Amino acid sequence: MDDPILPNLTVQQLEYLVAAAGSPTRAAAAASLGVTPSALTQGLAELERRVGVPLFERYGRHTRLRPQATEVLAHARRVVAETRDLARWAEAQRTGRAGVVRLGTIDAVAVHHRAEVIRRHRRDVPGLDLRLTVAPSGVLLDALLVGDLDLVVCVEPTGPIAGLTTSPCLDEPMHAYAPDGVHAGPPEGWGPWVTYPRGSHTREVIAAGLATIGAPFAVVAESNQPEVLREMVRLGMGWAVLSAAQAESGAEPLARVRRRPVGTRRLVVARRADVVADAAVDALAGALVTG
Repeated sequence: MDDPILPNLTVQQLEYLVAAAGSPTRAAAAASLGVTPSALTQGLAELERRVGVPLFERYGRHTRLRPQATEVLAHARRVVAETRDLARWAEAQRTGRAGVVRLGTIDAVAVHHRAEVIRRHRRDVPGLDLRLTVAPSGVLLDALLVGDLDLVVCVEPTGPIAGLTTSPCLDEPMHAYAPDGVHAGPPEGWGPWVTYPRGSHTREVIAAGLATIGAPFAVVAESNQPEVLREMVRLGMGWAVLSAAQAESGAEPLARVRRRPVGTRRLVVARRADVVADAAVDALAGALVTG
């Protein structure tokens, strides 16, 4: 047996039916929906016509649902309830109170500079599924370009990247640190260095800063993890240029070689330029920029 042709019902007509079933009079039902009684009556008549089954019967001056309308009413209640859920979901999406945001940050941002911002945003927007990835800047930017991330906080690239826009987040001074007991003479005698791998944006900032003050940049060990670099300095394996948040926190902080920083790395919030506006992404980006 072929499936019957679906009746062309509207959510408004079903909402009228739910209101009429739950109100003592048509006037009361119309008032609960903010429509006139005549509009309600016309809508119910059209619903009855489209369903093709009599739904109401008169008794005295009033109308009431026929017994066979029970199934239609149950369907109407389900549709109206689910449509209201959809409306609430859509409103949350438009206002940034729900959805999924895939955020990528470098370790210093996730652990130090914006840890409280991320925690507070998760608390204040409980309907948002905020997924955090921590990785080096280059890895994050590659993931952003191919659409695996929505938002990235990383070290500013040395030049513009096609398809991306960036907003300044904060400037982070980078200081030189030497192993305990090592005399820090003129920059010409500094090193050797433990530092980030080739291709790292932070390494480029460090190399440029050391060159500016005339310090050689002889590298003896590499790691993407600042905690590892810090421990290498503590063990006497070499010097390092790190941010104060990375080098001076915890139980065994390193001591700066000098007060002035070797250089400054700018952290930026990056996103793709060609994506449709997303309120949840916009809200988080704004919070990360302002701190």
